[in-house]
Amino acid sequence: MSKELIDAITNFDKDGALAITNQLLSGDVKPEEILDHSRTAMQIIGDKFEIGEYFLPELIISGDILSNITDQLKPFLQGDGTKEKLGKVVFGTVAGDIHDIAKDIVISMLDVNGFEVIDLGVDVSAQRFVEAVQEHQAEIVGLSGFLTLAIEPMRDTVAAIKGAGLTNVKVMIGGGPINELVCEDTGADAWGANAMDAVAIAKGWVGATA
Repeated sequence: MSKELIDAITNFDKDGALAITNQLLSGDVKPEEILDHSRTAMQIIGDKFEIGEYFLPELIISGDILSNITDQLKPFLQGDGTKEKLGKVVFGTVAGDIHDIAKDIVISMLDVNGFEVIDLGVDVSAQRFVEAVQEHQAEIVGLSGFLTLAIEPMRDTVAAIKGAGLTNVKVMIGGGPINELVCEDTGADAWGANAMDAVAIAKGWVGATA
């Protein structure tokens, strides 16, 4: 069934993807697993975009499908019951990248796990991240990037945050092309392969139980 979900998303079959999501939930599949399958599908679409097989309309359509799946899953996502916010996270997709699905999934998971998240949207400049951290006094910044071209803006954003004297702010990055080497190259403090990694990293930074 997981393959059917991936196929439905990569074939831009919105109704089919939502129906399969319902079936998976009825079969007691964890919503986090469904998110992982969805992320796999989006990576396939992203890879095809980068080689010129898919274009912006396909990204927009697939983004809409993932947004609907996320909305469908949100009531089933298990938070930790925290009422008082654990901390503030400024989150956005970096300059030059308009993809918001990975960002939205991570934001949803941070939210249900007790964080206040300031969503800056997509194509966010380094200066806007700095301004948001200063305005909201956030302890954590999350940089999302779906495409390889996002790596340089991530590097620029980390440098801008440090250059503004925000040395106590922790920066995490994530997205399709991100790995440990990219994390070291950009100067970020940590990277995550999925939404639950982001939650564990953020909780570790604020001293909460992961």
